[in-house]
Amino acid sequence: MTNHSMSDASGQTLFDSRRLTPPGEYTGKIEGPAVDAGGTLYVVNFKTDGTIGQVKPGTTKSEPFAKLPAGSIGNGIRFDREGRMYVADFKKHNVFVFEAGQTVPQVYFHSDKFNQPNDLAMAADGTLYASDPNFTKKTGQIWRIARGPDGKGHGEVLQSARPSMGTTNGIDLSPDGTKLYVSESVTREVWAYRIDDGKLTEPVMLRKFDKFELDGLRTDVDGNIFVTRPGAGSVAMLTAGGVPVRDIPTKGKSPSNLTFGGPDGRTVFVTQVDGRFIESFRVERPGREPCLQLGGAFC
Repeated sequence: MTNHSMSDASGQTLFDSRRLTPPGEYTGKIEGPAVDAGGTLYVVNFKTDGTIGQVKPGTTKSEPFAKLPAGSIGNGIRFDREGRMYVADFKKHNVFVFEAGQTVPQVYFHSDKFNQPNDLAMAADGTLYASDPNFTKKTGQIWRIARGPDGKGHGEVLQSARPSMGTTNGIDLSPDGTKLYVSESVTREVWAYRIDDGKLTEPVMLRKFDKFELDGLRTDVDGNIFVTRPGAGSVAMLTAGGVPVRDIPTKGKSPSNLTFGGPDGRTVFVTQVDGRFIESFRVERPGREPCLQLGGAFC
């Protein structure tokens, strides 16, 4: 595993995380970072729970974007290719959708069978995958939510080849869309599954960490996996096979989630509970999400 410093073409040091926004802008539930095709970053729980803040390109302060319905609290956020924004509401068991250009959410999918929808992953065809942990029982499941002809989401819990899952948390797809990567908070494990006809098959534990919980997870265009480690104060970078590449120190000790963005898709934004701010660092390769949103411009 390497940790020596590197620089990009502009001379900026890679993997050097720096605070982007002022401390205290968000609540202790700061989460759900996602960047739209225009480069604006969105983060949940700005100033008060149940809100969404935005950081426009080239700025270092958050602004209000939207409020969720009373009682709802957002967690993971993802965008599809049409510019719709999806927000997991762990409190009221919803996934909301904001149509492109809109600031009022609509319920996209609801189920009383949710434990608490946590993080989301977006497939190229618009299918959502949602992690659904039960922290009390230290178990979890994965949902598949597809858009129906009525424009609403229609979801089901995916059958898994494993008898039971741990506390499913961070989630993302491989660049080719055939594998789903899931981090489990309490077990401290990163798992890979093959998506096969609506089922999760061929489960492989890619990595188990000795200590500190795991949270958000994202992949880059090469299939490398980035996963936040609250308590460790770092983001772990693994190969698609789970081999450690480097450990990236964060400015705070409790990074909750992360996403790729920036003009070239090579800036990683991290939501930081310790200080309640957003930090960021540069990486060598673009993220899978910018590639997906911008039609392969970064692939």
